[in-house]
Amino acid sequence: MTDLERRYARWMALFYPAHYRRERGSELVDTYLSLSAPDRRRPSAADVADLAAGGLRQHLRIAKGLGPGFELAGLLALMTATACATGWTILEMHASTPPWTSPLLQPFLSLGVAWVAWLLAAVVYVAAPARWFRWAAGLAVLVTAGVVPAASLTGLPRPPLSVLLPQIVLGMVAAGAAGRRPWWVRLMPIAVVVASVPVAVGTAPNPDFYDNYYQVAETALPSAAVMLLIGATLLALGLAARRDSRGVWALLILLTPIGMLALNPLGAALDDSGPGTPVIAAWSSMVVASVLVAVIGPALVLLALTARGRLLLGGRLLGAGVSRCPTCGAPSMAHRTFSSSAGSRSEGHRDS
Repeated sequence: MTDLERRYARWMALFYPAHYRRERGSELVDTYLSLSAPDRRRPSAADVADLAAGGLRQHLRIAKGLGPGFELAGLLALMTATACATGWTILEMHASTPPWTSPLLQPFLSLGVAWVAWLLAAVVYVAAPARWFRWAAGLAVLVTAGVVPAASLTGLPRPPLSVLLPQIVLGMVAAGAAGRRPWWVRLMPIAVVVASVPVAVGTAPNPDFYDNYYQVAETALPSAAVMLLIGATLLALGLAARRDSRGVWALLILLTPIGMLALNPLGAALDDSGPGTPVIAAWSSMVVASVLVAVIGPALVLLALTARGRLLLGGRLLGAGVSRCPTCGAPSMAHRTFSSSAGSRSEGHRDS
């Protein structure tokens, strides 16, 4: 085996499910080798990216329930994002007017006017086709992400990053909520808006503009994280009892937005602030916590995909009558070969 062939095999082992490597691994590596330049020593970046994309497609094909699970996660994320947007909209209208705000933003006090895009996305989810909602959700994510550079260019106030980041992540997951849906499912985001208005009006303080955001976010976002975690867990358990795996996939997908909503307590834990009243974590700790959440959440989904691929391989080997080596655990064809040869001998003996 050449160095190039060995490197292609390593990349394929990293990205592809085990059963696919055993069935078509040699063929795939030979294809890449035949398309490579004679003097190439390492796989090109394009080949590595192609292997990663192909491996992801194969993992998704064997992940039963992942597609419906993503739709379920999208619906829960959309409901949470809509509730947050409703609360922040009420907060903006109840805060005292900062002296540096612009009359162009009225009745909003900052570039938090972007929250309206999420309320419009909820309306589109109810009344428009699924493809329109994907565009609406994508637009809401872009508008929210654009608040930061817009504030830098105009000098206008904006919501804190600790509020904008969870909303962006929720929106990215919420885009998966599109699909065929009954009327009562389509009405859920609007029902969340109606339920959130009296709660937001009753709890919104009225001090300084920025203190308003930070004080509410300190408790509201972790509370939303806990509610989303509990709801997703209960759904996962209920669906799992019916041998439906989409709830488990939805829970795994939602771990990243749940972690983003809980950045303040996670950052405080990294600060080692100790017990007592809730505190606002240091900015550096919240950055570290956000990076950890962004890495660990998707990694858990990938690990689940890999584990499912290995379980599928084990089931195929068991169904084929293939035993494993007691020392290294590798598949062994000895038992199957012995059984086949023994069966052939018995057939021959009966014929004679």
